[in-house]
Amino acid sequence: MTREARLMCGIILITVPTIQYGGYFLLTQLMSKNSGYMDNPLRQNFFRAGHAHAGVIVFLALICQLLADNAALPVSLIWLARIGVPLAAILIPIGFFLSVPLPTATHPNGAIAFIYVGAVVLAVSVLTLGVGLLRSAAAG
Repeated sequence: MTREARLMCGIILITVPTIQYGGYFLLTQLMSKNSGYMDNPLRQNFFRAGHAHAGVIVFLALICQLLADNAALPVSLIWLARIGVPLAAILIPIGFFLSVPLPTATHPNGAIAFIYVGAVVLAVSVLTLGVGLLRSAAAG
């Protein structure tokens, strides 16, 4: 594992408690009758999706750090993949959580744009890394 991969994995692992806090927050919302959480299916679905996306994409980001070590790409594109995937793990959940902040929300607000930006960043990052790995396989 390269120094760069170790650095990024360390940073990514430090973010895991934020995902744990998200789970704790969801639990408190479920347990509190005054939160209004159970009265709003849109908010339930968005919060659940935000929490799930954060966890899954963080694991993907860790895997991508190791894969980036073997990609045949210019350094700038390797860093795009190294940073882009964990960035998507931040942007997408932010969009889910901030787009329905009020218990009475009936539709998402403008913060939903974070979901789309994060999805584009994720797609560009993993496609770039995939191409780099295919180039590496073809060369070796």
